[in-house]
Amino acid sequence: MEKKPNYLKSPDLLPISYENRKIGPFGFAVIWVGMAIVLAAFAIGGGGIIQLPLGTVILATVIGSVAIGILMTIIGDIGVEHGLSFPVYMRAPFGTIGTHIPSIVRGITASCWFGINTYFGSTAINAVLNLLFGFDNWILCFLFFTAFQLINTAMGIKSIERFADLAAPIIILISCWMYITLADQAEVAGKDIWSWVESPAVGGSAFTAFMIVVMANMGFWATLAADMPSLSRFFKAPRHERNWFKRNKTQLLGSIVVMPIFNTLMIVIGAVSYMAVGTSDPIVALQESASGIVLGILLLMIVLAQWSTNTSANVIPAATIFSNVGGPKVPFWVGVLIAGIIGIVAQPWSLFDVLNSALLIIGGILTAIVGILFADYYLLRKRRVHVTDLYELEGQFKYWKGINAAGFIAWVVGGGIANILSAYSSLVGFGCGAVLYYVLAKYWWFKIYPQAEIEDPSDEKYLGITAGRDWEISEGELTPPLEAKAISK
Repeated sequence: MEKKPNYLKSPDLLPISYENRKIGPFGFAVIWVGMAIVLAAFAIGGGGIIQLPLGTVILATVIGSVAIGILMTIIGDIGVEHGLSFPVYMRAPFGTIGTHIPSIVRGITASCWFGINTYFGSTAINAVLNLLFGFDNWILCFLFFTAFQLINTAMGIKSIERFADLAAPIIILISCWMYITLADQAEVAGKDIWSWVESPAVGGSAFTAFMIVVMANMGFWATLAADMPSLSRFFKAPRHERNWFKRNKTQLLGSIVVMPIFNTLMIVIGAVSYMAVGTSDPIVALQESASGIVLGILLLMIVLAQWSTNTSANVIPAATIFSNVGGPKVPFWVGVLIAGIIGIVAQPWSLFDVLNSALLIIGGILTAIVGILFADYYLLRKRRVHVTDLYELEGQFKYWKGINAAGFIAWVVGGGIANILSAYSSLVGFGCGAVLYYVLAKYWWFKIYPQAEIEDPSDEKYLGITAGRDWEISEGELTPPLEAKAISK
């Protein structure tokens, strides 16, 4: 009888070994510079300044950015410690089959973000071509820009890091120029950028408006917080390092320092853009505040920014997820293609006007998943994972027909409550997801389906890089935990 193929062992989803982790603190920092320059951030700034002064918008943005950055780093330890991607680890709290449902939700969300950023990048390309040659066809620009980004991503993580190295300093320069120019333009129009508010909110309404900005920032990056392991598994980390902070220093610099700084800068630019020209769309703002070769250069920088963001924050996570769902027959490059197709079909040119409202919904749904991952990895398994069984059809993560009911109940209820309390969606989603999953898994589900690493929390068997281990998976059977290759000091 022919042996049934194990679809869980897709080559692109195997654990990343120590030798193949190439991104250090500086590399991730420059990737973050590129990822933070996105049109949605401008929209949050433009929406916030309607009811709140700029200083308050900045405070709300910093709080939201740091909060979601902390969650990113916490969840990213899964990738650093074990070299696992988001969809693979999701087999633990959702099951080997169940992982596909929340993963696909995340993958489709990332693909839609890819489409939105590509649309705005393509309008910038179209404006440059119109300026230079009189060409005017944004649809054609959109299709070409989509293709170029997908090719760049399919080339692998190192090509993305090299691109980020090129784009980052240019993006910093354009951001500073945009802020100075637009702030001056607002001042000329008689608007003090630090006190002007279109329709000031007072009392309880002001606090609600403040929390909406906080939650919008958290919801904006909740997609990356959920599947940070897909990126962090490529980060360099010390071998045999038990100090959590030292092991995650690459993440800490990027997600808690660099991201909040540049995300806040983008929010500020969106706010002063709204003051200056009545829109937070930077492409429109640039066209009204610059001309000639200066305008052309600035628009090209917008293109670089969208490209840099899309490859790291959107296409890689989506492609990894689709590869996981499809198994070995869907390699990473096919996942990249699927993400591109979804980004086109979503018609991103119609999504920008509803973006802030969508961010609150997305934040609640995805931070519930972040809460579930936190409870599963830290509170229940205490960072020890039976990695070998994550790749086994009949292992402990098969649960009931491949489904972990505790994960699904916590996700549906947590995400639902978060969207009822939408002004606090991300905080409610994380808290409800974590608490519900912990209670259901510990006192119900894991009583029925015992978990080896919980029953026997052995460092030698179930820790990864902390124990100096690479998780090796062969074409046939997986290497047992005790025989997994240890990295010598």
